[in-house]
Amino acid sequence: MPPEDPAPDDDGTSSLQRQSNLVASGILLSRLAGLAREKLTSYFLGANVGAEAFRAALRIPNLLQNLLGEGVLSASFIPVHSRMLAEGRDEDAGRLAGAIAGLLTVLAGILVLVGVLFAAPLTRVIAPGFPPGSERFELTVTLVRILTPGVGFLVLSAWCLGVLNSHRSFFLSYVAPVAWNAAIIAALVTAGLSGLGEASIAVAMGWGVLAGGLLQFLVQLPKVIRLSSGLKLSVSMAVPGVAAVRRAFVPIVAGRGVVQISAYLDLVVASLLATGAVAALGYAQVLYLLPVSLFGMSVAAAELPELSSADQEDRAGIVTRLEEGLGRVAFFVTPSAFAFVFLGDLVVGTLYEGGLFTRVDTIQVGVILGAYGLGLLASTATRLLQSALYAAGEARRPAILAAVRVAVSTVAGVLLMLPLDQLRITDAGLLEWAGSWAEIGIADEAERGATENQLRLGAAGLALGAAIGAWVELVLLRRSVAARAGRVRLGGGRLGKTVLASVPLVLVGTAIRPLVSDLPAWIGGPIALGAAGAAYLLAALPLGLPEARELRARLPIGRR
Repeated sequence: MPPEDPAPDDDGTSSLQRQSNLVASGILLSRLAGLAREKLTSYFLGANVGAEAFRAALRIPNLLQNLLGEGVLSASFIPVHSRMLAEGRDEDAGRLAGAIAGLLTVLAGILVLVGVLFAAPLTRVIAPGFPPGSERFELTVTLVRILTPGVGFLVLSAWCLGVLNSHRSFFLSYVAPVAWNAAIIAALVTAGLSGLGEASIAVAMGWGVLAGGLLQFLVQLPKVIRLSSGLKLSVSMAVPGVAAVRRAFVPIVAGRGVVQISAYLDLVVASLLATGAVAALGYAQVLYLLPVSLFGMSVAAAELPELSSADQEDRAGIVTRLEEGLGRVAFFVTPSAFAFVFLGDLVVGTLYEGGLFTRVDTIQVGVILGAYGLGLLASTATRLLQSALYAAGEARRPAILAAVRVAVSTVAGVLLMLPLDQLRITDAGLLEWAGSWAEIGIADEAERGATENQLRLGAAGLALGAAIGAWVELVLLRRSVAARAGRVRLGGGRLGKTVLASVPLVLVGTAIRPLVSDLPAWIGGPIALGAAGAAYLLAALPLGLPEARELRARLPIGRR
């Protein structure tokens, strides 16, 4: 039977709010587990060679997962599957799910085999700046061989997400990565407390990634089987709906492919910088992607099945849904962006500082995070606008615009990266010019082959390039949605209010910073950031932002 839309809550909470809250709750738990993993990684590996090799090796499975997994399946499979369920064609929907699972298994298996057999050549491609024969290079090759087989399980886990979301079952699919992170954490802590060296700890994490992928798939499978009528594994292209999924799959893979090319190019050029750039970029990306996932992905994921089942001729209704979603995204993302730009070191220090991750590492990653923060709102808003086009059956347009974003990001990033890499953070936490204008270029082999972080800021240029590309893509996506459904306002028409409410956040955080400077980062950071967040909420309430009222109602003080 078709999925039912839950009845309105007594407090008037909308369907979008309820469903996006379920997605956000699952993502929050999985991201908290991910942050715990990152904290332990920074403690045991810092930004040195073990962390560099692990992040470089993880790029291959991440590439395959993104090409075949969550985002592609959400955009190509969920619209077709959701329409079948809405029409009461449960048996056809189950057969479609089984065929997609079978085809994905075959394709992922072939790519995994290639990854294992050709680990060394792939390492030369993904990290050409790692000197062959160096510890960084050889460790990366070993990790690629260990990590790649886990891709098959992660792709099947993404298939489970597609089935569950089509049935409006959101929480389990987004909380399942907790199992993945738990396996990595268990391996990391066991190896770290056993007194192993950095390379052995990184290898242990690799085995944790493999075990975690299997666990993430298995925790979702029972519910998928229970919800899916007529589910039967096959590789038949004649199953109803497979052709429609395939037609959407190809351009969406192309779009995802160019985005992954951008991430790959970031890694390539970062590997040409002094040691520490790849690790620092990775640490900043984890924090940057947190609000993207929590607030951009949650709203987009909740809306995709609804938009796919909606009357595409109801332009006003679609615009209303999109603006409600964009307003919700802006409420949470705008203060996050302000915090990243102006209080980035507090954010980074709270999570990472300690062990091998020092105060100067915090400053380096904080600068990179601030650069990413400039594009945060654009990156989150584009998720929802892409969903609107996917739901309308326009899979090619987002792919083209993604290619434009990649081109802009890469060119801008490289142009900014090279001069910024001449800036170095001293042991006192100050910036110094490490070379001359005549020396601007890639780092020499000694700097790239070093085993410790060289504390350069070239990676911040890549983050700035990504921010510029994100805004370009957002402008182009808004034009495409306007042509299809009507003009949508950034922030749902409430962007000015969220920006105004974010100003006290910066002022309070900046004022408290010197008062907590003598405390450990994991204590002082939360105090300053908590006070800053409270200032934002207090400023948002009189401005009439509905999400602020919702948050107040959920707090114990708000229910008195």
